[in-house]
Amino acid sequence: MDLQGRGVPSIDRLRVLLMLFHTMAQIMAEQEVENLSGLSTNPEKDIFVVRENGTTCLMAEFAAKFIVPYDVWASNYVDADIALTRGAEVKGRCGHSQSELQVFWVDRAYALKMLFVKESHNMSKGPEATWRLSKVQFVYDSSEKTHFKDAVSAGKHTANSHHLSALVTPAGKSYECQAQQTISLASSDPQKTVTMILSAVHIQPFDIISDFVFSEEHKCPVDEREQLEETLPLILGLILGLVIMVTLAIYHVHHKMTANQVQIPRDRSQYKHMG
Repeated sequence: MDLQGRGVPSIDRLRVLLMLFHTMAQIMAEQEVENLSGLSTNPEKDIFVVRENGTTCLMAEFAAKFIVPYDVWASNYVDADIALTRGAEVKGRCGHSQSELQVFWVDRAYALKMLFVKESHNMSKGPEATWRLSKVQFVYDSSEKTHFKDAVSAGKHTANSHHLSALVTPAGKSYECQAQQTISLASSDPQKTVTMILSAVHIQPFDIISDFVFSEEHKCPVDEREQLEETLPLILGLILGLVIMVTLAIYHVHHKMTANQVQIPRDRSQYKHMG
């Protein structure tokens, strides 16, 4: 490309070169990705890692499936149940305030894009930074025969989230949630809503300190409530046991003290026999 021969000013030429360099750097960063799903003991869970400059910058573990309604000749519509499978192709990029994960499977018939943003908020205690999942995009091909049977007007469709703010987590921490979470996606297929179901989630798109190691977990409210429900009976049982032990101890002490006291007869006529 002969920029000088076309009379491009030196400043514009430098700007073009910087843009090319930035694009090449992004492409190189996207290539530093790994699919480690084979390490998971859960056959439904995938593990994805994005690395830049030899260092982990995004880690994601989760199980995902999509409930996709589509039209068929026999009835109004039916649902396709599409799970994210192992061996998927993965791409990604990391940034200071934006990170992205892209996953493709079944010969790119399906594609999932997840965009994460980190933000700073002015709170009463001072500035506070958090990150969140801000956008989800799911591309699917209803002409793919494994999940779609006799689809009407089969073809590619795109489903997008709308004003999404999910997995909100304090900066520097990872998000963990074993419970199922659903995200609704509006499809380009008219009047269709795709449901994304996430479970066994552990994600950190920013501020990873140790290679391949999540930072401190920020648990979702559902997990915290379930953990409390599991531990509450144990706590109540311990308290009840302690109350019983204290009651028995007081009874034992009281019984011992009263047994050692001199019994004074109620009948005054018996006083002459004392002494």
